[in-house]
Amino acid sequence: MGDPLQQSIQNGIHNLTVRVYYEDTDFSGVVYHANYLRFAERGRSEFLHACGIHHSDLFSRPDPLAFTVVNMNIDFLAPAKIDDRLAVISAYIFIKGARLHIKQAIMLGSQILWRADVHVACITAAGRPVRMPKDVTSLLEPHLTQEEHFLNFINKP
Repeated sequence: MGDPLQQSIQNGIHNLTVRVYYEDTDFSGVVYHANYLRFAERGRSEFLHACGIHHSDLFSRPDPLAFTVVNMNIDFLAPAKIDDRLAVISAYIFIKGARLHIKQAIMLGSQILWRADVHVACITAAGRPVRMPKDVTSLLEPHLTQEEHFLNFINKP
């Protein structure tokens, strides 16, 4: 039996705990670089779930919607290793039209291992950008936070 999902949102900062498993690593026991993207996706998705937004519900609407990453700037700062318990920190910064701007970091204790600036678009089933519906924005807006708040959180001593 695995660890229960540990997560919380406080003041717009979502914190999801993940463990590094053998399958996440390369031959040396270090997390393979592409797996940080998987951890980050889990953080973004769990943030949405915690706000009451579910991907399956969005896609089953009369006019189906989905989210897609359109831009991501990543910094790999230090490696994570097998059995590490990592904190995936996510903050939704703003919504503008079809776009969401998200800041993320993956941390081991107080050390930042990985960070990303993520731009996501709301799209139709045909893949065209569409303004975020009001019912979705109303669930997200109470959890938006300032970039400074995110930076202070991940850089605290």
